[in-house]
Amino acid sequence: MRNADTRDLAAAFPPRVLREYALLADGERGILVGPRGDFAWMCAPRFDSDAVFSTLVGGGGLYAVTPAEARFVWGGYYEDGSLIWRSRWVTTTGIIECREALAFPGDPGTAVVLRRVIALKGAARVRVVLDARAGFGRHAMGDLSHHDGTWTARSGPLRLRWSGAKAARHTSGGALTADLELAEGARHDLVLEISEQTLTDRPVEAAAAWEATEAAWGRAVPEPRDTLATRDARHAYAVLRGLTSAGGGMVAAATMSLPERAAAGRNYDYRYAWIRDQCYAGQAVAVTGAHPLLDDAVAFISERILADGPQLKPAYRTDGGAVPDERSLAHLVGYPGGADKVGNWVNRQFQLDAFGEVLLLFAAAARHDRLGSVHWRAVETTVAAIEARWGEPDAGIWEIDNQRWAHSRLMCVAGLWAMAAQASPARAGTWSGLADAILADAVSDCVHPSGRWQRSPGDERVDAALLLAAIRGALPANDPRSQATVVAVETELGRDGYVYRFRQDRRPLEDAEGAFLLCGFLMALATHQQGRDVEARAWFERNRASCGPPGLLTEEFDVGQRQLRGNIPQAFVHALLIETAADLARPPQESPP
Repeated sequence: MRNADTRDLAAAFPPRVLREYALLADGERGILVGPRGDFAWMCAPRFDSDAVFSTLVGGGGLYAVTPAEARFVWGGYYEDGSLIWRSRWVTTTGIIECREALAFPGDPGTAVVLRRVIALKGAARVRVVLDARAGFGRHAMGDLSHHDGTWTARSGPLRLRWSGAKAARHTSGGALTADLELAEGARHDLVLEISEQTLTDRPVEAAAAWEATEAAWGRAVPEPRDTLATRDARHAYAVLRGLTSAGGGMVAAATMSLPERAAAGRNYDYRYAWIRDQCYAGQAVAVTGAHPLLDDAVAFISERILADGPQLKPAYRTDGGAVPDERSLAHLVGYPGGADKVGNWVNRQFQLDAFGEVLLLFAAAARHDRLGSVHWRAVETTVAAIEARWGEPDAGIWEIDNQRWAHSRLMCVAGLWAMAAQASPARAGTWSGLADAILADAVSDCVHPSGRWQRSPGDERVDAALLLAAIRGALPANDPRSQATVVAVETELGRDGYVYRFRQDRRPLEDAEGAFLLCGFLMALATHQQGRDVEARAWFERNRASCGPPGLLTEEFDVGQRQLRGNIPQAFVHALLIETAADLARPPQESPP
């Protein structure tokens, strides 16, 4: 590795299956850490910026701390209630750990990456490589300078400062490499700062940054009470916190272009804040208490509603700006089975159900007395938007063709009734009347002859999203349509403890797409609501176990190959894990409406 050029360095760390990656995140950006200690993905300075480390999708850029020995096995774990990760390697001569984190909470303009190598047993020999390449690999490091044990460099628009690598060497390919040797019990700190601004202050001091990060995570992640799978629920909250910016916007995932299906053209950029997803997260958190992520969701969603009203976009950047249009990155080969795309075409869509989810979020906050006067204005704006647009076709929860989706209308019904329960009598009467009208409309054209809900007037298929009608209170759980829908989803879309969204064609479900983990948790909620507690717990346990050692969940799960599919980590899946863990710990009659 000492004299290797950049291509050789990248080839030493090929992409891995998604279950092997851990996430570091600080609210402003995220890093995927591979099992060999390589940073395979990081966008800087923000989640939706160009990547500076992008070997995951075929680009350049690498930051690796890895054992020098060729033979070792990998493991790792998160420190409880945080996104502080410990890579752990057992070699033929000892045990090495690398404690790693983004300094937390994150500075929106500057990323601070902390890595601490620890020789737990025996002497430790590790190799370190820093090859930052901004612009998805386009910009090599330049303007390198070394002073008093600290390196500085440029990569495109980014400025870098690296401390703790005094003995690093500059290779012919432009990277910095170092060999570290530690006696048993010793440790060594590396600190990397990345910013679009000039780094004028003194280098970050490792011990102080670690202490501040530990304390901040301790304050940020509550201890969930009265939940199943307490450890997983707390970890899911930490993941959501790591994906939520200082302005309150939560990205749907930290990554882009990780294919849901190999060579199927389904590669999306999820590094933006989806209204629906953040409403799911806020509602899930509200089930466990009035925690800060609930306030973050209410604040961010309120601002978007008051700014855009009935023209609300399905997604925004975390700073509230518009999502850029989708474009391809032709110079990248992509994650195996996929192709690289930046941006998203979601701006061209209208998603009616998002308005219903917004009201459900506000109602959840109101039950905790967390709505102020500004938020109530956002409530009224949302109701007015539903009143103006509920009759229009929309793209729906799955963002496909425009139809009058039953799910979209039923979510508006649920949101209106939930909010009416928190409102004055005058408002409640008006909002309930609107809910009645929308429900009657959905009943008129979206009840299947078998008695269950169907997707739309022209689409008789069953859809797992329709489980939400009863879960969210659009109609009672004991309504015959609710009961028939649960049976239909379980029978037609359930396989091996997992649930698929809908039947796409005549192929077996698993041949068309992966199981949808969100839908598996919805089935757990729905069967629990029906009083079928044993089945509910089985659905929950099956789906929460669909992860690798770092406990991260994606949108889809390939049941046959037992592999994660799609962008990682998927925020709304972690949100539903929290909600389901809390809901199943209570008798059905105690579950929130």
